[in-house]
Amino acid sequence: MPPQKETSTGAKSLLKELRRQGVKRFFGYPGGVLLGLYDELYHEEELMHILVRHEQGGCHAAEGYARVSGRPGVVLATSGPGATNLVTGIADAYMDSTPIVCLTGQVPTFGIGSDFFQEADITGITYPIVKHSYLVRKPEDLARCVANAFHICSTGRPGPVLIDMPKDVLNGQYEVTNANRIDDSYKPDIKGYKPMLNGNPKQIANAAKRILKSRRPVIYAGGGIISAGASALLRELVETCNIPVTTTLQGKGAMPHKHPLFLGMLGMHGTAYANYSIYNCDLLIAIGVRFDDRVTGKIETFAPDADVIHIDIDPAEVSKNRKMREMIDIPIVGDAKNVLKELIQQINNQKPDIEEWHKKVKEWKDEYPLDHDPIAEELISPQHILKAIKKLGGDKVVYATDVGQHQMWAAQHAEINHPRQWLTSGGAGTMGYGLPAAMGAAAALEDSRGTKNDRSDEIVVNISGDGSFQMCEQELGTLKAYKLRVINCIFNNQNLG
Repeated sequence: MPPQKETSTGAKSLLKELRRQGVKRFFGYPGGVLLGLYDELYHEEELMHILVRHEQGGCHAAEGYARVSGRPGVVLATSGPGATNLVTGIADAYMDSTPIVCLTGQVPTFGIGSDFFQEADITGITYPIVKHSYLVRKPEDLARCVANAFHICSTGRPGPVLIDMPKDVLNGQYEVTNANRIDDSYKPDIKGYKPMLNGNPKQIANAAKRILKSRRPVIYAGGGIISAGASALLRELVETCNIPVTTTLQGKGAMPHKHPLFLGMLGMHGTAYANYSIYNCDLLIAIGVRFDDRVTGKIETFAPDADVIHIDIDPAEVSKNRKMREMIDIPIVGDAKNVLKELIQQINNQKPDIEEWHKKVKEWKDEYPLDHDPIAEELISPQHILKAIKKLGGDKVVYATDVGQHQMWAAQHAEINHPRQWLTSGGAGTMGYGLPAAMGAAAALEDSRGTKNDRSDEIVVNISGDGSFQMCEQELGTLKAYKLRVINCIFNNQNLG
């Protein structure tokens, strides 16, 4: 008898590839074009599908999962309104460089473009807010698109990738051959996508020399440090050179809150002493940041007398907001972890002469402390609440926030000492982010149970306001159904503040 041919369907190959990528849980909401996929999910033993109450909640949950675990989060939605309900979450992930894979159902290929029931051109709608997208036309191509999507979303500058899956692609059967088989030997090789991981050696050497020459240096660190897994190297650079460091909103946790060289957060809602230090520095070492307007204010007055070393994996960020000056500033395109490793080697345990600078920074810290006016003992302030959370939870708290006044109180007073313990919507400022992101974080902590990075003893606290909480409060049902541990702390000022 001739050997029996191996066959599969698009849906089966999708689930197989998700397992191969190490996915344990993903978030989704069913719909007509996905019923074949959900039939396959019914028999699935390794993958847990978390049924959310709204697709936006599922997308934010995938973000929370990614931000805590460091692995891509996954969300599934049906065609038409299911897919368009993901748009806010996709935009949020794009602005904050969060790696998620968004799987959307689509009408059959023969109906695309004819206004089929529940058709939406989701690849076109999301074109400006994804790192890449696929509209899959054949069932045998789906697994390869998924493998590529995981590679694209998690390498270089992280971000969302969307895969649009027509109904006949999910349900269609095909013969598995060596040409379309995806296994552990498959290495994505995508034309035109080659992120630059190693910085220019000459530029790194120039940066080391400039650091050692400086007299008033400041390190300005952002979320790119955490994405790159470079927090330990940042701390090594700070301590080797004895340089004060400030972080952005998304950089919280890159440096321990209580570190003597930490200046807190900078910018519009940052500490006075961080902002004074930036304004008066002669060298600004910017790592994994984009010179966001909430940090810089009027760009001409941001570190006006400083030379700039800008380290970023995305070449588009260099000179995007703050123009780099030829022969003075030093741009370095590369992965922060690789660049910092080389930079520390070049510095070779030397230190710049900055004792006078430390005295001045201490003066600002003493004169403008991050404190609040004492209030009557019978009243509770937001600062008291955040200090109580720290006292009760110590370093075992993962903070999620919504957007508004409570977010800035948390950013100022929540003491984060480790990376991947801070989840907030920065670039998009998405009200409703907190609860579902906390849900995704709790799922990630559960998935860490029993691994070498077991964090299942950590607890997620969502800091929210009465306005933001109502945006995605339906996900309380998901938390209850899946027994995910999240404490919701709502600062109710009875206003959209």
